[in-house]
Amino acid sequence: MTEDKSEKKYVIAVDHGTSAMKVALADTCGEILGFDFEPTPLYLFEGGGAEQNPDEWWNAFVTSTKRLLSRNLVPVEEIVAICVSSQWSGTVAVDESGNHTHNAIIWMDSRGEPYIRKINEGIINISGYGILNIARWLRSTGGLPAKAGKDPTAHILYLKNEHPDVYKSTYKFLEPKDYMNLRLTGKFAASYDSIMLHWVTDIRDINNVYYNEGLIKKMGIDAEKLPPLMKAVDILGIVKPEVAQELGIREDTQVVVGSPDLQSAIVGSGAVRDFEGHIYIGTSSWTTCHVPFKKTDISHNMAAVPSSIPGKYFVANEQESAGACLTFLRDNVFYIDDESRKGNPAVYQEFDEIVKQSPPGSNGLIFTPWLYGERTPVEDHNLRGGFHNMSLHVKKEDIVRAVFEGVAFNTRWLFELVEKFIKKKMNPVNIIGGGAQSDIWCQIFADVLNRTVRQVKDPIMANARGAAFIAASGLGYCTFDDIPNLIQYSNTFEHTPENRELYDTLFKEFLNIYKNNKSMHKRLNQ
Repeated sequence: MTEDKSEKKYVIAVDHGTSAMKVALADTCGEILGFDFEPTPLYLFEGGGAEQNPDEWWNAFVTSTKRLLSRNLVPVEEIVAICVSSQWSGTVAVDESGNHTHNAIIWMDSRGEPYIRKINEGIINISGYGILNIARWLRSTGGLPAKAGKDPTAHILYLKNEHPDVYKSTYKFLEPKDYMNLRLTGKFAASYDSIMLHWVTDIRDINNVYYNEGLIKKMGIDAEKLPPLMKAVDILGIVKPEVAQELGIREDTQVVVGSPDLQSAIVGSGAVRDFEGHIYIGTSSWTTCHVPFKKTDISHNMAAVPSSIPGKYFVANEQESAGACLTFLRDNVFYIDDESRKGNPAVYQEFDEIVKQSPPGSNGLIFTPWLYGERTPVEDHNLRGGFHNMSLHVKKEDIVRAVFEGVAFNTRWLFELVEKFIKKKMNPVNIIGGGAQSDIWCQIFADVLNRTVRQVKDPIMANARGAAFIAASGLGYCTFDDIPNLIQYSNTFEHTPENRELYDTLFKEFLNIYKNNKSMHKRLNQ
């Protein structure tokens, strides 16, 4: 069926996060018309294990999609595509029939650390990497396998060494996004950007990314267990008839390959031109921008890697725990026995009001947000968070504000290194994610970063909006160049000059806390 590109069409845009499956309806100009979501359980294990059940992902997708479509927000016959954005750096082992042979091992899982560390090391080492390995990987991929064991190849090595029956029975190892696409279409594939953290592709020609057979062999995995590669904007296929029937959509609905969450969020933030920055504040957090070059900063675990946008690289610096720190505060500290507040997202609005009762700087209390180790700018899964400079005078409002500021301090650490990487100042900077719904947090970011912060409209929908834009571009309804003019902002926050010296001082001490305690964390948690 030929589509008229002048008529308004719609996309089922999926934002598959760690805690929930969110499904949105968007038009091909990125306007979100409605959404629904379904929680997805997380299973944590001793030794750094973090898994999810792929069947629970799929059931959450079907449930939330059917609920959303039952609201009749748009004519179902005008829905032309599905595009999935999903959590990145995860591994789903599937057999030839597409059935998963093990739970999904997600981005938080570090059980593959000893196996990837052994591969990384050499006779002469720099920062835990053998010199020959550094040359081998940087030339091709622009980066290096994470020593913390949280990359997909480390997950695969964990399965190969500790669950050899699973490894042997696996036909393909897929990223979460690519697994969802398999369930939708029956086709095995990965995108240039979703496969990146396997560190086995050659990205020197950004328009022709391909597997490096030498790196795959060095990793010790079987090349045939990796999926074929496509661009994010490519059409993977149409939905399987049984899926179309279950969801109640057209049987010729197309599935666009799509991108992981980070890359979709870049597009959905509107910061699609080179050197335009954005901050994402969700369970985790990142700072990122597009760049017109391939470059690596090995000391801070940053590299320019393939974007959703054909022909473009982006650089990102990511922290493991951001909004997760507020969740911890709510469920493990303040309201552990209060069933009305534990697990209740409305508490975050209460936190916003509590924060206003404490002055900038939280009366000298500093929070470090490393509750699940850290990935960048330092890669250290032994690192742990805490409150510092606490006294008997500290009040509840100081504790809450310190958490808001601690996440912002860590973001500044990332932000300054990205700016050093690109040799440019990112100002203004767009902010998205669940944390960006908080006006007080946006103001804290503006003050800590000393930058103008633009709050993207419906910031929690940025991933879904990005997926919709990727689909619209792939289908020819718009171009990526159109996106900056389609993004709307709810508010703009300017930094407060009188807070500059205070936050500069506290940020220096934040860095000192890391330097002075990293050895202790290693001794306690290794």
